[in-house]
Amino acid sequence: MKIAVDVMGSDRGPGEVIAGAWKWAEETGNQVFLVGGADVVEREMQLAGVNSDLVRCVPASEVITMDESPAHALRKKKDASIVIATGLVKQGLADAVLSCGSTGAQMAAAIFILGRMEGVERSPIVTQLPGVQEKGTLLVDVGANVDCRPRQLLQFAVLGKTYATIVTGNPEPSVALLSNGEEEGKGNSVSVETYELLKKQNSLNFVGNIEGRDLLLGKADVVVCDGFVGNVVIKTLEGAAMFIARAVVKEFSRLPAVFDKLDYTKIGGAPLLGVNGISIVCHGSSNREAVYYGLRAAFECGQNGIVAMQRKAIEQTRE
Repeated sequence: MKIAVDVMGSDRGPGEVIAGAWKWAEETGNQVFLVGGADVVEREMQLAGVNSDLVRCVPASEVITMDESPAHALRKKKDASIVIATGLVKQGLADAVLSCGSTGAQMAAAIFILGRMEGVERSPIVTQLPGVQEKGTLLVDVGANVDCRPRQLLQFAVLGKTYATIVTGNPEPSVALLSNGEEEGKGNSVSVETYELLKKQNSLNFVGNIEGRDLLLGKADVVVCDGFVGNVVIKTLEGAAMFIARAVVKEFSRLPAVFDKLDYTKIGGAPLLGVNGISIVCHGSSNREAVYYGLRAAFECGQNGIVAMQRKAIEQTRE
């Protein structure tokens, strides 16, 4: 399998990204294209000790930064690293793309270059939350789409369930809708209408509404919400985890092993769903270990044929 890695735009710099990519290529024997400024990439490859044809530099002279408008920058910067990396997938030269740079730019590149799947109106981002279950819970969407209609949330549920079959190994993962109460009829008008759509889908193992306090308690494999709510949820959880961790260390001088479940580096990244290709979104502050696990996620998506699985699931939903 060949994976294009956008090495530019990461909070930690290209060195960490390249080191993680090199470790993965060396251990698995799969090929990696490092896309970015040629001088920067070649220097960091030398520092990382890269000495294999499995890792190749693909020059890109521009970078789309976090503070730029993704759509505008995409039109203006044709030689941006995320554009070139995504283009390799479109051309069939790479099987997936991974980036730790601007999420907005990565989304725009995936949508405009790879294209959305037929029947998908919005492409959501999914993330894996820790919890009592071994594989945790998948939350979708976590920031890509802040205003959603019920049928779009239905599509998120179908796409999220498809990805959950790969992550959990369960062919029929449970799906819940995030709301302000468990009872049917709870929530705003969008939530109520979405509930009815989810309930009517025979292909979904829909278990009803779920409240925020139950997100980490294993009550569903997939939880659906719009990107505004999802982004608030994950950032609230991050803040709560940091507060609790500092309080525990202050009192006991160490963190218990359970906090390992909160380590995002072990997850690495997650795919942008509903696009015609595999595009793995990684945290901006990903270190080499997170990049390594992100590449593993890309590999698993490719091995399991996630793109074809999503297309089939969406077609069945439309019917």
